[in-house]
Amino acid sequence: MEPLTEKQIRSSFVNCTKGEAARLRLPLDFAELPWGDLDFLGWVDPGAPLRAHLVLSGAQGPLGISLRVPSVGRTSAMKSSLCQICLTGHASSGVTLLAAPLAGARGREGNTVGIYVCADLACPLYVRGKRQPKLRSGRYEESLTLDERLARMSGNLDAFVARITET
Repeated sequence: MEPLTEKQIRSSFVNCTKGEAARLRLPLDFAELPWGDLDFLGWVDPGAPLRAHLVLSGAQGPLGISLRVPSVGRTSAMKSSLCQICLTGHASSGVTLLAAPLAGARGREGNTVGIYVCADLACPLYVRGKRQPKLRSGRYEESLTLDERLARMSGNLDAFVARITET
């Protein structure tokens, strides 16, 4: 992913108001982000921990999605969960359900779509092996190449974004 400016990020959101986009906080480590290892930028808002944000490269430039994080619930250390974007297995607390308001009038009416995703939104780093999930049995081995895993992750994310932006 090409490095983005704060202005590019704030103007990219399609499912929140301009005021909400102006008030969101960027990741605390924004200046040190590993842009070369990111296929999309995802973070939980440090000023509003029940909000998360995704920004990905789109055909017309960056595309931002605002998400709602559920309040913390009870999870079992014995269970594991799978991210629907990168298919990384985590202890159940490592995956969370995020809900995205739909873009346009449908979103203003309260319609949302949800997805189970890595709680830290670091899917590109998990796929590349730069971050390891906290899982009792370790990371699952796959026979796919890195490029195939990255393509699968991008396809899963694109399908989710399409559900948000379709009119």
